[in-house]
Amino acid sequence: MASAPRILIVEDEEPLVLLLRYNLEAEGYSVDSVSRGDEAEISLRESVPDLLVLDWMLPGLSGIELCRRLRQREETKALPVILLTARGEESERVRGLATGADDYVVKPFSVPELVARVAALLRRAAPNRVATTLEAGDLVVDRATHRVRRAGRDLHLGPTEYRLLEYLMERPGRVFNRAQLLDGVWGMDTEIDERTVDVHVGRLRKALNGARERDPIRTVRGAGYSFDETFGRA
Repeated sequence: MASAPRILIVEDEEPLVLLLRYNLEAEGYSVDSVSRGDEAEISLRESVPDLLVLDWMLPGLSGIELCRRLRQREETKALPVILLTARGEESERVRGLATGADDYVVKPFSVPELVARVAALLRRAAPNRVATTLEAGDLVVDRATHRVRRAGRDLHLGPTEYRLLEYLMERPGRVFNRAQLLDGVWGMDTEIDERTVDVHVGRLRKALNGARERDPIRTVRGAGYSFDETFGRA
C-alpha cells in the first residue's frame, strides 16, 4: 500500500497552520510544518515532501526567495509549490508564478478550495500518489471523470451531489453535522441555509439507491450524516 503523500506547510500564523493541518490530515495526507523560511530550507535539504504549501511573508527567509532557491536545486526543482499570500495584485501573482510557484492562493481563502488545489497539483505532479477512484461494495466513483457507477450502471448525479458523495466516501464512518458538510462541500464562506444539506442528501440517496438496494448514507439522529463504513462488506 502506498504511503500517504507528505505535505510541508511553511507558515508563521499558528491558527492557520492548525486549520490547514486538520483539514489536510482529514484528507489522508501526512503533514509537517515549520514557521520560518530558513528552517524550511534546512528541512527541505534533509527531506523533500510531495508538496509544499508556502507563505510569501516569513521570518528568516521570505517564501518567494525560498521558492527561487528551491528551483535552483536538482532535488527540489520539480517540487510542487502552492504560494499563500495576502498580496492580491496581478503583478505580485505574476512575480510569484515567475519565481517558480505552481499555484497561488490569496488570503483569506476557502480551505476546501486549497485542499482541492493540493489534490489537483498532486495528481498532475505524481498521479500514482492520489487515488483516482473511490470504491465501496458495488459503488465506484471515478474522480478523474466524475463518473459514478453502482452495480455496473451509470448514476446521474448533480455536481453538488457528486461532491457530497465524494466527501463522505473519503471518510467512511465519520459523522458530519450540517455545518461541517456546508464547510467541506460548499465552502466556508457559503451563506446557504444548513437545511439545504438535507435536500441534497435526499437527492443523493434517490440517485444512489434502486429498488431494494442498501442505502450507503447513514443518518445519525441529532448528529448528522456519514458514509456507512460497513457498506459492501459481507
